[in-house]
Amino acid sequence: MDQRKEGNAAEDRIVRSPFFYVGDKYKLMPQLKQWMPERISRYAEPFAGGGSSFLNACAEEFLLNDVDEYVIKLHRAIGSFAWKEEELFGRLYELIGRYGLSCSCRGILVPEELKRQYVKTYYSRYNKEAYLRLRDDFNGNQEDLLRLYLLLIYGFNHMIRFNRAGQFNLPVGNVDFNFNVEQALKDYLAFCRTHAIRFFNMDYQDFLNQAELDEASYVFLDPPYLISMSEYNKLWNEQREESLCRYLDELDRRGVRFGITNLLTHKGRVNETFARWSERYTVYDVKSNYISYHDNTIKAGSREVFVTNYRRDG
Repeated sequence: MDQRKEGNAAEDRIVRSPFFYVGDKYKLMPQLKQWMPERISRYAEPFAGGGSSFLNACAEEFLLNDVDEYVIKLHRAIGSFAWKEEELFGRLYELIGRYGLSCSCRGILVPEELKRQYVKTYYSRYNKEAYLRLRDDFNGNQEDLLRLYLLLIYGFNHMIRFNRAGQFNLPVGNVDFNFNVEQALKDYLAFCRTHAIRFFNMDYQDFLNQAELDEASYVFLDPPYLISMSEYNKLWNEQREESLCRYLDELDRRGVRFGITNLLTHKGRVNETFARWSERYTVYDVKSNYISYHDNTIKAGSREVFVTNYRRDG
């Protein structure tokens, strides 16, 4: 496949995943993209998340994995509409209208009186009851992935969260289905139409072991950050960090190129394991305002990095 095929939005500009997933690397892609290899045959991403990373990569084939089954289900569900864009938007807008959610790109706006009364939270005030009905209906049929997609869009911090009983329990967010969401969906569908993509729901090492990687391949990793307090990082620990570093050393011995993001320092904490390991590779400092689920303020003193086993100065 021609890597510069017309319609590849990722080569023309930085595009954003339509999942707006917490931890997504969209804002960092102008930096990260310049450090990716120029030529990639097989691109493998074991912690795919929302997907802004692969949407801005250039490769002949994409193997994409995440351990969260609902993340992969959403990718597959939205991607299945690659050649049915009008149908996807029709079904989404029908659901939005049925529940009475706001949708600024369709002219369904929050009343001005409510905006004046709740200056900073009017979307959440307006959408709360409709969102809760939508959430209840999804919990009654958790295979309805378009409803789950809308819960992700309208939910707090665009997260996917289930309680111990298996019920989706994220509260409403102060957000709207706007023109940015609509454009992101269109870009995603265009990418799916013009690229060879396969999705997987596995442990990251099992995924990489079966990926048949060689020297023309590239592995992009955005794992949970050991020293952050983000909700989606809570199951990661020191042992998993050490195991990941050893695995990357093995990829390096096999001549497989990789690039990995991580935090070296954060709020007075230091990731000693990753810092020691990274000394043998190329370390690029990433200019970022790292935020977490629990605290949306900019973290002074955080050092986010991108580590590669090759060098490409851009």
